[in-house]
Amino acid sequence: MAGLLALGGCTLAPPGTIEEQAKVEKLSTMFEPPLEPDQLPRLPARADWRSVLHRAFLANGELRSAYFEWKAALARIDQAATWPNSNVALSFSYMFSPEQMKAWDRTTIGLGFDPSMNLSLPIKVQTAGLVALDAARQAGEKFRAVKFDLQRKALSMYLDLALTEEKIRIDRQNLALLKLVSESASSRAQAGGPLQDLLKAQIETQMAENELASMEAEAKSMRGQLNGMLARDARAPLGLPPSLLPPRPIGATDAQLIAAAVDQNPELAGLARQVEGRRDALELAKLAYFPDIIPSASVTGTLSQTIGAMVMLPTRLPAIRGAIDEADAMAKSTEAMLQQTRSDRAASFVANLYILRNADRQSALYRQRIVPAAEQLVNSSRSEYAAGSIGFAELIDSLRTLIATRRAVAQIRIEREKRLAEIEALAGRDIETIGRMAKSDCDGGRSSCP
Repeated sequence: MAGLLALGGCTLAPPGTIEEQAKVEKLSTMFEPPLEPDQLPRLPARADWRSVLHRAFLANGELRSAYFEWKAALARIDQAATWPNSNVALSFSYMFSPEQMKAWDRTTIGLGFDPSMNLSLPIKVQTAGLVALDAARQAGEKFRAVKFDLQRKALSMYLDLALTEEKIRIDRQNLALLKLVSESASSRAQAGGPLQDLLKAQIETQMAENELASMEAEAKSMRGQLNGMLARDARAPLGLPPSLLPPRPIGATDAQLIAAAVDQNPELAGLARQVEGRRDALELAKLAYFPDIIPSASVTGTLSQTIGAMVMLPTRLPAIRGAIDEADAMAKSTEAMLQQTRSDRAASFVANLYILRNADRQSALYRQRIVPAAEQLVNSSRSEYAAGSIGFAELIDSLRTLIATRRAVAQIRIEREKRLAEIEALAGRDIETIGRMAKSDCDGGRSSCP
């Protein structure tokens, strides 16, 4: 049994290895098969953000690379935790002698380990496997960080395009209204009214046409960039819903969101795994003080059977102390970086949360008060202009106020969604997941629930 164990080896994998491997296996069907651009899922005629994000995940080479780096780091656990860590060495010798001896008694067969590599104690191999597991977990957190960074970028590009198309819809309605006003001014000019109103109306119409053409060109540029991220031809059609989507709901309080950001931030989690790995590396460096024992055995026919052991004493004490000091310094360096990054990310998260809540407040204010008032102002101005009570300048000012308010509403709604994407990237979780976690905590009677 000992011989078979030595020949085949076993893995002293640390606890948690199977769980980490299960996480990779869940993603294997998504990233293992090589996908050509024509094999990626097709986008619907009106692509929503979910379909765009799904294709972005499958098309992105950086995310796929991070997955395989994670998988490779997991494979290193078996390399580090395999024991015996040295190959088995079989030796054979035959003695030529004039003595009358049987051939078997002239034969010596030896069994030992590769003399070029020390046979480490199992505790050393276990600790090395734990260091490799820490590195694999860090690679997993890096994958999560890349995933949410890609999600933030894809959503930001999609939302910018959605905002531009909303502005185009607003400008088209404004242009149609200006054409009606221009026709009215033309009729009044023909009836002896002021020619200046007609000229102003024509200028405003031409400026609106130019602005609309510029916005349409900008939308084409944005669409091309988003197509590039999705591994599509830059000129491929990419339709969006005909109006801005409703705001994504947030099913968690600010306190729960902040707690999730501190606990689940992928960059912080990766640094925490790095701290664990360097602490385990420090323990591995200290184990170098323990001697290694290399057993051996030999048989010479029926004459002798021997077993022995070679003890490898740690005599390079300055090198061992240097390795321990290096590992200790690196662990403290990572701990300092973790502390600073935690403060930075928490501050960034709170700043984005403030902006998001302010966007919610502004959106409600514009929707309930400002936009209805601006629409009422335009309707009243059109009636008074038709009756000759006000001039063309006052009517144009009213139209510009309405356009400005509608654009502001679109800008605020898009800004809110972009901040939400930033919050998801900082928290390392989708906002829907955080909401479900918060609801689960409340169902469990947590004191932090409202």
